[in-house]
Amino acid sequence: MFSPGRSRRPVPLLATVLAVALPGLLLAGCTGSASPGPASSGAARERASTPAVTGGSPEVPASSATRPPGSALAVSLLTESAQAAVSTSYQGEEIVSRWATSGESVLTSDIWHASGGQTVTRTQAAGTAPGGQSYTSADTDGQWPEGVLGVTVPLVRLLQAHYTVAYAGPGSAGTRKAQVVEAWRDDGSLAARFWLDEQTKLPLQRETFDSAAHVMSQEAFVDVRVGQQTSAATPADSAARAAGRLAVGQLLALRAGGWLVPASLPGGLSLFTGSQTQTTAGSVLDLAYSDGLSVVSVFEQHGNLPAQLPGWQQVTLGGHAVYAAEPDQRPLTWASRGMVYTLMADAPAPTVDRVVGALPHDRPPGFWKRMSRGVTRVASWVNPFG
Repeated sequence: MFSPGRSRRPVPLLATVLAVALPGLLLAGCTGSASPGPASSGAARERASTPAVTGGSPEVPASSATRPPGSALAVSLLTESAQAAVSTSYQGEEIVSRWATSGESVLTSDIWHASGGQTVTRTQAAGTAPGGQSYTSADTDGQWPEGVLGVTVPLVRLLQAHYTVAYAGPGSAGTRKAQVVEAWRDDGSLAARFWLDEQTKLPLQRETFDSAAHVMSQEAFVDVRVGQQTSAATPADSAARAAGRLAVGQLLALRAGGWLVPASLPGGLSLFTGSQTQTTAGSVLDLAYSDGLSVVSVFEQHGNLPAQLPGWQQVTLGGHAVYAAEPDQRPLTWASRGMVYTLMADAPAPTVDRVVGALPHDRPPGFWKRMSRGVTRVASWVNPFG
């Protein structure tokens, strides 16, 4: 059985959502099922769970936004934050809230990290019972820890390449003093704002915005405790997942074996990490793409989708019919030419549309093929033995 969420996740939100939403999907078999996605919660739940933040420039409509000049200080602060996530021992709770046309979703994660060592992340959809739908993962090499808020050295480099990174001044997140860094698009609109802990440099808060200055997501790291802490138990399969990680060059070399492995995707998304996992249903590729802010995970597996997908509905994205997991429609899956693709995106809707459209899809039957099928069906009514 292949559950995409069991692969190493490049950013906490992606595979945790996928694991909660798709614990039982069989991509290479002939039967399958899917559980509902993250439980939606009201705005009151989000406000109660997210610490008050101050600092940074005020939100302004994209049409009147003025992009500030990039600064070496901003890049230095983000780099320090990414390094602190590796060198500092900490634990805390990460709360991720997202808003989309389908509503609001909230995920909570408990994170433990030992300095230079393993990171353990346990995620549960808000509103589920303790011990209910949860996902536990671990990194054991200490290189790119899964927490916090997706601030890692590779992603900071991509962020700097695709956005103008600017220092916005001092601020605070809850009771902790912070330094505020912003990422601006080329069109002059604010894309994201980060609050970095003044003392530890750890990320405390991140907000992302669409080009019209609407908040798309808000992520907070709360109840932060720094120092040697007792870590949660490491999942038994964490070593296997770590062994499956591949460098970009190794991933691209897999094309010779029949895998797609695009080097890039629309929206300025570059392949920056991935893994290959052996399951009872076959080999699975987990490919992660990012521009430093948006992240898209694409899972590839040889095979076909089951005939029935309970808990999924057919939608049209990028001009193609795909299946979306209910209720939030964030996980997407479809089959094409003997390959199953499952996509999980933390990215704006237009980017997701373009990514879906850029990946392979089977063409719908043409007019004459449909006519041929219709004639055959009518003939079978006349000649029941044909």
